[in-house]
Amino acid sequence: MGTKVLTRLDPLGQSVFPVDPWTVSGSASCSLPPRYESVGGARKFTRDTLRDWGLEGLFDGVELVVSELVTNALRHAVLAAPELTDDTPPARLHLMHWSSRLVCAVRDPSDDSPVAGEADFGAEGGRGLYLVESFSDSWGWQPLSGAPHGKIVWALFRVP
Repeated sequence: MGTKVLTRLDPLGQSVFPVDPWTVSGSASCSLPPRYESVGGARKFTRDTLRDWGLEGLFDGVELVVSELVTNALRHAVLAAPELTDDTPPARLHLMHWSSRLVCAVRDPSDDSPVAGEADFGAEGGRGLYLVESFSDSWGWQPLSGAPHGKIVWALFRVP
């Protein structure tokens, strides 16, 4: 992952992670084309990356969180935004590994904050951020400043 993205995550890192964001021991990133098949691609990318980092034991919870974050980015920020142009950057999944933490972050072009609704377990949808909160150690979001506009929604996992 390039310095440009880490610079944007720097305020996030300073407020959430008590480690130097430049000491990432592993990072990986993939683009998420604006179609729902990207959710499965994001899960495969996550599985392969965690395997490469020797973190297979985290996969079940991380997979669920990645699925929810990517689905939300595509549904609410990419596919639902007719004003987006070909110049609008697509959604992007970032995985970052420190010795004791794993961060999954999804960047999307919307400036709207994520909204955690009431978890109605009988409903078809609406549980995404509740699941993210339940399976990760913490989560949040950070608006991007400058161009491109948008936000990053992230989830943190402790690495045993």
